[in-house]
Amino acid sequence: MVKITHISIDDPLYEQEKTLRTSILLEPIGFTFDDYLDMAPGREEKSEHYVAIVDHPTGTKVVGTATLYISENEDGQRIGKVQQVCVDPQRQGEGIGRRLMIAMEARGFGELALEQLYCHAQLNAMPFYERLGWSVDDEVFLEAGIEHKKMYIAAPKPIDQER
Repeated sequence: MVKITHISIDDPLYEQEKTLRTSILLEPIGFTFDDYLDMAPGREEKSEHYVAIVDHPTGTKVVGTATLYISENEDGQRIGKVQQVCVDPQRQGEGIGRRLMIAMEARGFGELALEQLYCHAQLNAMPFYERLGWSVDDEVFLEAGIEHKKMYIAAPKPIDQER
């Protein structure tokens, strides 16, 4: 059974999180984890870290991960940037990525009262976010040498405002 949990960078599972992110997201584009840290100094420590874990005969194993970085937009609204979403290739297609996103949306909108979540999605990842109800900007931009588009989802309106 897969469990989604929020960890700190002091958690013993953080090393597994970094290893998974490095092998799936960074190494294929010629980056190291230190290269990633250099791109946005201090962001890793300020981000919330979410991992999907399973029990394994060798101990708890991280099979998915995502981070959430909270900041303010130009209007002073608190927003969150979803980053580094990945799932172990052997576990893809099981809904783990969706569960990670649901956990971050619940935390961001429900507990932190953020106005919006956004991400820089690689073009091939856009359908994943669209299935979750995220919207997309038209502009394509390069990040780490890969084409991306900004995607976002607004906080749900309170029930009494839906009428």
